[in-house]
Amino acid sequence: MNLATATPSTSPARWTRFASPARFDGLAAQVARWCWVLAIATGLAGMYVGFFVAPTDATQGEAYRILFIHVPAAWLSMVCYLAVALWAVVGWVFKVRMASRLARALAPSGALYTAMALWTGALWGQPTWGTWWVWDARLTSELILLLLYLGYIALVESIDDDRRAAQAGALIALVGALNVPVIYFSVKWWNTLHQGASISMTAAPTMARQMLLALALCTVAFWAHAIAASLTRARALSLEQEPGAAWAATPY
Repeated sequence: MNLATATPSTSPARWTRFASPARFDGLAAQVARWCWVLAIATGLAGMYVGFFVAPTDATQGEAYRILFIHVPAAWLSMVCYLAVALWAVVGWVFKVRMASRLARALAPSGALYTAMALWTGALWGQPTWGTWWVWDARLTSELILLLLYLGYIALVESIDDDRRAAQAGALIALVGALNVPVIYFSVKWWNTLHQGASISMTAAPTMARQMLLALALCTVAFWAHAIAASLTRARALSLEQEPGAAWAATPY
């Protein structure tokens, strides 16, 4: 056999093998199981370090501890939306069912993190700014992100035809992705009340080591939860849309 001709035909199969709902279901079940365990373990550890080990902040007092939930939630709200847009476009352009289902599965988690970021931000803002809400650039763009999530979910759920729903969802997700850079750079582009980045890749950390550890653990917990919840939801969507498939009866 000529290896030069065999490689192109086998290589794409490695990249697309899990586009099959049957193969995806088996992998997703295993990954989700471990991610649930990781999310619980790191979440509990992060909360313990953040609320009982990390020192009190000299400026904000005990109120700063909200950041251990607020910051990971805000990060994941943006990352999940970009992931929704990516998988929605992949599913639309390449007609990959599992990609579109992943986009739909990620959206509720992203909406949850966005709501958590807004809610914890209000709790943090009241003792820091003296008000629960201001029409700050970052807060307003984050609120728009929540509305985009809800709009995407409502749109895809209102269309019975899966292909049309995937197309419509991809369009709104792609357009809405333009809001993510606005959220991230808002504190640099405009004079806002919201503080700058908690951690910078170009500067040394200004937080105590215990604070950084708690934030890292909570961030891992949020990531693991996002993966586990989204994969579980994607499996449920596949079972809902293909209830008679032979792979659906296979326990994992």
